[in-house]
Amino acid sequence: MSRALAGVFVGGRGTRMGGRPKGLLQTADGVTLVERLRRVLEGVGAEIVLVGASDAYAAMGLASVADEPPGVGPLGGLAGLLRKAGERPTLAVACDLPYVSGALLERLLCAGPAAIVAPQRDGRWEPLCARYEPPEVLPLIARMLTARRHALQALLDEAHAVALQLSPQEALELHDWDVPGDIEQR
Repeated sequence: MSRALAGVFVGGRGTRMGGRPKGLLQTADGVTLVERLRRVLEGVGAEIVLVGASDAYAAMGLASVADEPPGVGPLGGLAGLLRKAGERPTLAVACDLPYVSGALLERLLCAGPAAIVAPQRDGRWEPLCARYEPPEVLPLIARMLTARRHALQALLDEAHAVALQLSPQEALELHDWDVPGDIEQR
């Protein structure tokens, strides 16, 4: 298998966090969320890029991928990431996942053949903790963009994504930091 590309999505505005870039929030270990994800992703052998426009991350020294097209939410970021990946398997990971493990990401990478492999929680896909196969997914994204449909949930449904079954511990790893109260619960 060729080296996977992993995109850490940092393009959100962080409005629920008072405008603070979520990926720069610090874990209990004193490292930023993006730095923690960088270490975890390097541990599974992935090449890492940041997805989305944000000057706040420039000092990290990571390459970035712009949304293609901009202004359509995470679907634009995913399109840009998959175009950069070419034929390589691609992980899409939200920057606000402070607990995701290398073991879970390795399971995504090693899951059987499918256009998309992603966990589901409460009947909803986790599109930003998922593996994508660009040659299969990019045509679907193009059709959705043409139809002005931008929902990642719909993309995973239409691609007939395969659900990665989670253990109770793995389900906890997908707890994200959306609001300040989430950080206080760490």
